Amino acid sequence: MIDTLTSTPFFGLGVTLLCWYLAVRFQKRTGLLICNPVLVASLLVIGIMLLFHIPLDNYNAGGSIIKLLLAPATAVLALNIYQQRAILKRNFWPVVLGCFVGSLVSMLLVQVLCRLFQAEASLNSLLPKSVTTAIAVSIAESSGGLPALTAASVIITGIEGAMLAPLFAKVFHVTDPVVEGVAIGACSHAVGTSKALEIGPLQGAMSSIALCVCGIITSILAMFF
Repeated sequence: MIDTLTSTPFFGLGVTLLCWYLAVRFQKRTGLLICNPVLVASLLVIGIMLLFHIPLDNYNAGGSIIKLLLAPATAVLALNIYQQRAILKRNFWPVVLGCFVGSLVSMLLVQVLCRLFQAEASLNSLLPKSVTTAIAVSIAESSGGLPALTAASVIITGIEGAMLAPLFAKVFHVTDPVVEGVAIGACSHAVGTSKALEIGPLQGAMSSIALCVCGIITSILAMFF
């Protein structure tokens, strides 16, 4: 009975939307950084699947529809960039340089940690962890990495960035919205950008810009790793 109900595309799509709705409500009710909607919704979906022994293929029948929206959703960020184009023009080189340093440091740290923990086999999968999933998976596939591992690392990185960005901004006394937005977008891509949009429209715009620029830079740097 359960297998019949969960094998339809409506199950994966419906349970994802329901868990997301509950996660957003929960985050607003608690106000806690750790209650990030992406994290809470993911845990709810996993919990439902484990509780009712639902096969992953059944969930993907509808969940794959959401994956199709990933690339268009990323492209929509261009609208926010366009609206803040005057600010980008004034800060063009600092933004590009900041994104280059952020991308390079991220990839170098992945390489160091993979060697330290003897996980060189996962290097190509983890290198693009700080760019949005649509770009990261393409980079990993072209270099022989595992797309599933890449997607997981991207999600974890994004959730961590969204949770810790406001705290780090306070600890390091980051008050410039341009700097704050670029830092969030460079390290935690689309998930972090959603948090930056909550902080302020300028932070969101700069984070969107950093997300796109870092995707291009990381794609180029990956050829040399």
